Amino acid sequence: MSPLVLVVLLSSLGLGTAMTFASSHWLLAWMGLEINTLAILPLMAQQNHPRAMEATTKYFLIQATAAAMILFASTTNAWASGQWDITYPSHPVTATITMAALAMKIGLAPTHFWLPEVLQGVSLTTGLILSTWQKLAPFALILQVANYTPPYMLTALALCSTLVGGWGGLNQTQLRKILAYSSIAHLGWMILVAQMAPQLTLIALITYIVMTTAAFLTLNNMDATKTVTLASSWTKSPTLTAMACLVLLSLGGLPPLTGFLPKWLILQEVTNQGFIPTATVMALSALLSLYFYLRLTYAMSLTLFPHTFNSVTPWRMTAKRPTLLLSTTIIMTTCLLPLTPSALTLLI
Repeated sequence: MSPLVLVVLLSSLGLGTAMTFASSHWLLAWMGLEINTLAILPLMAQQNHPRAMEATTKYFLIQATAAAMILFASTTNAWASGQWDITYPSHPVTATITMAALAMKIGLAPTHFWLPEVLQGVSLTTGLILSTWQKLAPFALILQVANYTPPYMLTALALCSTLVGGWGGLNQTQLRKILAYSSIAHLGWMILVAQMAPQLTLIALITYIVMTTAAFLTLNNMDATKTVTLASSWTKSPTLTAMACLVLLSLGGLPPLTGFLPKWLILQEVTNQGFIPTATVMALSALLSLYFYLRLTYAMSLTLFPHTFNSVTPWRMTAKRPTLLLSTTIIMTTCLLPLTPSALTLLI
């Protein structure tokens, strides 16, 4: 892809997200979401492969359907109340339709079926953008609409997403699908407290973006897209493989890593609100996610490649990929738990 075209597309991604962030009018927010969607499509289709074309088509259809639902709900709300303001209290029916459309946009269960297939059809770099940057604009709207959404709907979406994200990743061998189900599970944790404690949703979103960025960049650096490939990574780059194990365990929420921070705070808030059964189900679903992260860690650190090489290992040239962002996100993924009081002071 031409560097000029790439700059235009990435600038459009930033413009769409910024427009949605800054808008208080439903039509402007909808325009920002549409710019976001149209800017990511050429990046997804640049591989010129049937799987990439299929993933691009699926993504376009889902995002267009969700955008049409948002436009329908906002128009209906304006017809009933005369207001296009996002923060204006809307009718419960239109708020429910809007939340369902936003859930479809980010891939919350039960509207999650497109996310693993789309991520499997694109490259790791494009998958990183889909899993992180493309969540920002819809979440900005979710945090504003959550106050007028029926709370049982948010709880149902959260429980369904964490359970689906845990169960769905158990039998996967493709790393991009595993990260997709991981994304679904993390989104469930964020949406659970979007109404009662939106600042915790913001903390969970930030830590999710940092951890997912570290995971995608690590796999991209190791050229790993399947579980089998991880078995040979230890002999190639032992230091990066050790860091990858820590990143995966942090994604699973294992203390004392950064991934434990949002789960700990969210469970504490849900318990303080008196929703003990919900907190119990969420904690048990986190164990499902932790299991397949442990399976990946086992494949990387405790297994050897099944084939013995009798020939001399060929020379490997020095990697030309930039590693500043990779090293920064790995450090943040593993070492931010002691800064929990500072994060709470800044955001609460």
